[in-house]
Amino acid sequence: MTELLKKNLDLKKIEFWAASTVYAFGLMLLLAKVANSGDTEIWTPYRYMFNNYHLHYSYSKYYFFPQVFRYTGYYGGFLFWNFVIVPALAEKRRVVWNVILGLMLLAFFWGLFGITDTWLKGYLFYHKTADYVYNLVFKLNVIYALWVMMMLTFYSAIKYSAQYLLGNVDKIQAKYRILTRNCIIAIVVVMIVTFLMTLSDFPVELITCFVITAPTAIGIYALSFYSLIPQTLAQNKGIFIYLLKVAGIMIIIGLPIGFITNLIFEHSEAVFIVFGFNSGAQILLTAPFAWIVYKRMLAGNQEITYLKTALGRSTADLDFLRSQINPHFLFNALNTLYGTALQENSERTAEGIQRLGDMMRFMLQENMQEKILLVREIDYLNNYIALQKLRVQTSPDIVIVLQIEEHLDGLQIAPMLLIPFIENAFKHGISLREPSHINISLQTKDNTLYFDVHNSIHPKVLNDTEKYNKGIGLENVKQRLILLYPNKHELVIRESAKDFFIHLTIQLK
Repeated sequence: MTELLKKNLDLKKIEFWAASTVYAFGLMLLLAKVANSGDTEIWTPYRYMFNNYHLHYSYSKYYFFPQVFRYTGYYGGFLFWNFVIVPALAEKRRVVWNVILGLMLLAFFWGLFGITDTWLKGYLFYHKTADYVYNLVFKLNVIYALWVMMMLTFYSAIKYSAQYLLGNVDKIQAKYRILTRNCIIAIVVVMIVTFLMTLSDFPVELITCFVITAPTAIGIYALSFYSLIPQTLAQNKGIFIYLLKVAGIMIIIGLPIGFITNLIFEHSEAVFIVFGFNSGAQILLTAPFAWIVYKRMLAGNQEITYLKTALGRSTADLDFLRSQINPHFLFNALNTLYGTALQENSERTAEGIQRLGDMMRFMLQENMQEKILLVREIDYLNNYIALQKLRVQTSPDIVIVLQIEEHLDGLQIAPMLLIPFIENAFKHGISLREPSHINISLQTKDNTLYFDVHNSIHPKVLNDTEKYNKGIGLENVKQRLILLYPNKHELVIRESAKDFFIHLTIQLK
């Protein structure tokens, strides 16, 4: 609702089409009655007066056309007032001229209502003089024209007030802490409902009761959140004490409310009726509602605090584990072993130590980022594959084929996303006793990654610790793909008795 009122263009469109719809609907209702007016008597507000004077009544002449003119006047007057006069006055442009236009609109309504009323009340001409009828009709319609202008002004005041309140919720709440976001929205709703009740000609007693009860409810709700409930809970008291406080407030404000009510109503009994209804509504409805909402909000805040504490504890534990690894010590140790291996002419050992160091550096640094360059992910894959080759390069029956693209145009990917598939291939696809193969392909085209891994499968021996491993790594990477690349990836997995194949496509941009 706030965003809607911030978009003036959208609000103007809504106002225009709403007014046009109401206007068209009113004309359709009038036209629907015209079709039946020749066969049946259509009830209208003044038809009974024509019947009392035994006068012929024409629905089209004495109701349809006058009402069409009135509806058109309402529609055109609203558009002119709402889209021409009021915006100019709000922006203080040509104020005098627009005030004159407002007075001209008032005169237009007066003339329109006076002329159409001479047809709606045409029975008057059959027993009164024309001067008397015109004098009566135009005097009465001065008041009606003023009422219509008052309603248009009331509507504009509500609209601009709502725009200001809902467009500055955060500023108002920062300045007046007692006014929560819900209270500001409730104030706007009360203004709109009051306008609709006034426009619909509700009884004055009902409008007065609503205008007193609704703002009081907003005030009790705001005061409860700001002061009453926090104080009650701080004193370790329950809802009963809180309701007693609300009852005391209702007694205090009962005197000014009673004075206002006494000015409006003629009967003193109405003062006690409004006071009883208002007090009962606040104590039995508004106050308990505010208590429930506040308690739920309090429980939600406590849960958020608990989760933040748990997250902080987990982060601290992770930092502690990282500190125990002491990467500087490990890298220094690996560099020492690397230098020793070179002195002893152990080139395979030196290469393995260097690649292992690069992998550890990747896991401790770049693996913590949300996205990394695809070339860095591929470096990690190449280091892992090279280490595995060192392990199996003495076996001639193991064939490892790589087709990995090198120029990748700065594409990025979530780290450690591809390695589980390659780990799975070496874990289940390599046997030192049987012919084995692993084919790995990685290509990119139009910012899309195409990744294929095809490997042989060998039955696990009885004492193999991986025999009952169901591929937790693959399940984990499936979940990561769903979270990180929703609707932007495709994973195909096929398995036979001797082969395992995966095909992965990811839209990286």
